[in-house]
Amino acid sequence: MSDSSTPGHAATSPRTGSSVLRQIVGGDVVISFLAVVIALAIGGVLIAFADEQVATTVSYVFARPSDFLAASWEAVSEAYKALFRGAVFDYEADTLNRKVRPLTESMTFAIPLILAGLGIAVGFRAGLFNIGAQGQIIVGGILAAYVGFAFDLPPVVHLLLCILGGALGGAFWGFIPGILKARTGANEVIVTIMLNWIAVSLIAYVLTLGRFNASGTGLRSPQIDSSAAYPPLIPDALFPGNTFRLHWGFVVAILATIFVWWLLDRSTIGFEIRAAGANPHAARTAGMSVGRITVLTMVIAGALAGLAATSQVLVGGGSLTAGVAATYGFDAITVALLGRSRPLGTFLAGLLFGAFQAGGTLMQSVTPTPIDIVFVVQSVIVLLIAAPPLVRAIFRLPDPDAPPRASRAATKEAAA
Repeated sequence: MSDSSTPGHAATSPRTGSSVLRQIVGGDVVISFLAVVIALAIGGVLIAFADEQVATTVSYVFARPSDFLAASWEAVSEAYKALFRGAVFDYEADTLNRKVRPLTESMTFAIPLILAGLGIAVGFRAGLFNIGAQGQIIVGGILAAYVGFAFDLPPVVHLLLCILGGALGGAFWGFIPGILKARTGANEVIVTIMLNWIAVSLIAYVLTLGRFNASGTGLRSPQIDSSAAYPPLIPDALFPGNTFRLHWGFVVAILATIFVWWLLDRSTIGFEIRAAGANPHAARTAGMSVGRITVLTMVIAGALAGLAATSQVLVGGGSLTAGVAATYGFDAITVALLGRSRPLGTFLAGLLFGAFQAGGTLMQSVTPTPIDIVFVVQSVIVLLIAAPPLVRAIFRLPDPDAPPRASRAATKEAAA
């Protein structure tokens, strides 16, 4: 008789299948997707109540509820259609270039979010909360811009050196909190926040220096040479006369995602990073140098954030300004959280937030919906990602880490 006919095997197979289903339904991917759905639903409620027509129908909602529902549906649907048109595909545009341009804009906005988010994610996997991506982007931008306008080099070599300069600048700014934490036990959150403010003052000072202050205003550096700019990713031969801003920085973001995946999941250094993040005491017992891992992790995180600066500086006619980092360093924390600190998840989360940024502009221009609604949606996503039990409670999903009911009942019986 085969093993499959034994009572023990027959009893365990259903439980095994149920366990797999629990892992899928209550897993991180489903929770992240449902968090986005809930956030969009909440955003829809805010859009409806911010609409003047909806506000008018509220006064007689009990007499004619159909007017309230119709006005609410129109307000929400028009806003989200505009968001889609501005982020993915503008089906109302009259040319193919204008129809597909929103998707390229979303990808362009996503480049610094992906690169800085990967840096944050690497830190998370090592148990480090790196708040310093903002400063790392700034310092990376300073070095990348300087190499871009101060040297006259062949095109490919010039671009590669600018990219290297951006990565080195961010790596240096990441090395400082890494070595302080490794040698003195300094809290990386406090140190990186302070370094952010130092970087803000640093770029304001640098822009007043001779080579950087070519215009005499102290607001903008000279433009980088054309040989130092990322070439367009979509050539004119494919879309003649296109106005796409998407450049080869997106390829750099893809390569960085692959590199971080290999680093964390396939390399010895990545194993040490994950081990130190999971249990630093066990890592020390196993002979790992947690201090060395801390420094190395912060250097890698800073280098990735520095690469994010190149997507802002190394563009056609690009230059260094005090706003080179915008809010990308802080938005990257959200991206890494939504991506669960996984390379692919961070890449997809960066694309989503890039789409929000690109689509929010059109949504605000063609509908009365303020772009602040997009920021609310992003914030709600972060809140729900940080509270998976809340999402599970709303949709009555099982907790994959909790024992099945049958196991709990058997445990109770055994205890009795």
